[in-house]
Amino acid sequence: MDPVEYIRSHSGELIPAETGESPVLTKFSDIKAIVFDIYGTLLISTAGDISLAGGETAPEKAMQKALEVTGIPADPAEFLARYYTLIEAGNCARDIPFPEVEIREIWQALLIEFGHDPAKACDLCIAYECEVNPVWPMPGLSDCLDPIRSSGRILGIISNAQFYTPLLFPALQNQTLEQLGFDPCAMVFSYQIREGKPSRKLYSLLAKNLKNRYDISPNEILYIGNDRLKDIWPAQQEGLKTVLFAGDARSLRWRKDDARLATVQPDAVVTHLNQIPKLFL
Repeated sequence: MDPVEYIRSHSGELIPAETGESPVLTKFSDIKAIVFDIYGTLLISTAGDISLAGGETAPEKAMQKALEVTGIPADPAEFLARYYTLIEAGNCARDIPFPEVEIREIWQALLIEFGHDPAKACDLCIAYECEVNPVWPMPGLSDCLDPIRSSGRILGIISNAQFYTPLLFPALQNQTLEQLGFDPCAMVFSYQIREGKPSRKLYSLLAKNLKNRYDISPNEILYIGNDRLKDIWPAQQEGLKTVLFAGDARSLRWRKDDARLATVQPDAVVTHLNQIPKLFL
């Protein structure tokens, strides 16, 4: 399986769901780096996040399709139950608040347990993800990134993600993240450090990288995400400026009943990606 071609051929247009929110377009000065979340911000996600976080659509049906595509004979319900169990066991094995698994290891272990070739793990994973959590570029993505690149500011990413997440961009945008202008030293993915948002570690690592490489301070970094708990809270704890992306009801997470967020407010709110350059240009 060519993973990029498979994702491309098994993806279809998605339209953001109205949120009813109004933008709050704060003007920022001295911003030198713009950093984005992926799921629910740069990409429309039917789960509103990476599928491991929950909110999957018909997971048993998705597993059945993935098993059929990869030619693996197994009962979808049983396979899915063990999939969840292995993820939970992998998370519990690490005594930290927000652990993250490397999902290829889960699929490999699952295939071995059921007596199948673990070399099919990546194909099976991608087939499952395309079914369980379809994604599509958020409207205005190019209109947002083009002026940031032209301004000479650093483009970065902090995202809950897995190995297949960067593949979504050549599949759906015909360009890798690097070709889109994202700086490799300013990209932090949860699966690589085995911790997920809202862990502050992702944000502190990015801030450290930008300070060491470009002498950019945390208050010169603008972070955009769709979740007040996973994006705004930890980013502000590390001193970053924050923008809540409120462009899709699937992914917008105000979490107004979460007591931890009683004093947490984003510095700005946008309802379309093309509003972001207006915040600092």
